[in-house]
Amino acid sequence: MEVGTTVRWLFSIALLIALAPESAQAARLVVGEEYSSIKAAIAAAAAGDTILITAGHYAEGPIHVKKRLTIVGQGNPVVDGAGQTEVFVVEADSVVIRKIVVQRAGVSFMQDNAAIRLEKVQHCVVDSCILLDNFFGIYAAESAFCIIQNNTLIAHSVREAVSGNGIHLWYCKGMIIRNNRIRGHRDGIYFEFVQSSLIEHNLSEQNLRYGLHFMFSDSCQYRWNTFRRNGAGVAVMYTRRVLMERNVFAYNWGPSSYGLLLKEISDSRIRFNRFIRNTVGIHSEGSSRIEIDSNLFQQNGWAMIVMANSEGLYIHHNSFIGNSFDVSTNSRQNFNRFAYNFWDQYKGYDLDGDGIGDVPYHPVRLFSLLVQQNPPLLILLRGFLIDLLEIAEQVFPVLTPETLVDRYPLLQKVVF
Repeated sequence: MEVGTTVRWLFSIALLIALAPESAQAARLVVGEEYSSIKAAIAAAAAGDTILITAGHYAEGPIHVKKRLTIVGQGNPVVDGAGQTEVFVVEADSVVIRKIVVQRAGVSFMQDNAAIRLEKVQHCVVDSCILLDNFFGIYAAESAFCIIQNNTLIAHSVREAVSGNGIHLWYCKGMIIRNNRIRGHRDGIYFEFVQSSLIEHNLSEQNLRYGLHFMFSDSCQYRWNTFRRNGAGVAVMYTRRVLMERNVFAYNWGPSSYGLLLKEISDSRIRFNRFIRNTVGIHSEGSSRIEIDSNLFQQNGWAMIVMANSEGLYIHHNSFIGNSFDVSTNSRQNFNRFAYNFWDQYKGYDLDGDGIGDVPYHPVRLFSLLVQQNPPLLILLRGFLIDLLEIAEQVFPVLTPETLVDRYPLLQKVVF
């Protein structure tokens, strides 16, 4: 499943419009010299002008931008919300904000205060900014074809109730989120009701809840991102037509933590990803018609948990290496297909030398089913009695799902 040529065309149009050069007639207004405040410079500027903010500390907010302007920092100027208000509120199309340090947008339980808010706009750019200790970092609502790139967002949140998200999108389309570094927020990146958008080359780490939280957002793709050491990993929910490729999901540990949680996802593809040292690599619940191929699952607690209400998953050409459990489920029924995967625990043989094992592989261990029902049993994982039970179950399967089988196990791991 690809997002399609239409979405790529939209991305190209957004880039061309948002990054268009300044008009030759545009004026440049300098804050710190001819203007003492950013608000004064914005009030004096005409549409199309550039506002240059020189090095210094500016305690201003909220700063409303209601005309097409380019706002650029020189020497890392700091714009400070003082823990009280929002800072920049963009309410005009084609606004560019670049190379500014924005800090301390205030915590509020009545509204989502942000360092930079894009409100009902198109073709805006937020580029190369540093956002420090804000409630929300960048918040886009009902906006389209904007670019958020090359930013660093750092917070030091300790409780979800008083923290916001790093990059938060609500009811948007055609957005590009790329090459950002996000740490210490509630969710690193949050999408809700977002269409046909791209998330790529971002690092989202050490966030309280999810590195990426993705809901009701169809026809999007995310690729080449790293999500590591987050509270619960990545969650993709109630969504169709998503392409997830070449991401790294790593070190997401905890009793309710996943590399990737799929909940009611359909018609999507997950490929060329690396799931390394997560409590669960992929957890699938109520999902359908997903192709999961060419991924590496290495040293996870569970590589995959596929609940019985998932169906139509095609899981092929993946490598399962060093996981405590390769696959677990909660039923003897199986409505998914496993084929052509490499399993390091496979003990079969290949007499005809075609690289495919001659004996089918059953990846669900009896003990994994027992642990699903009684988690404290994990303490017995390396016990001799458990080994005897596993051998007996392989010879006479009674509890493990007989239809959950890879009939064509590979003898060599998949390289991609």
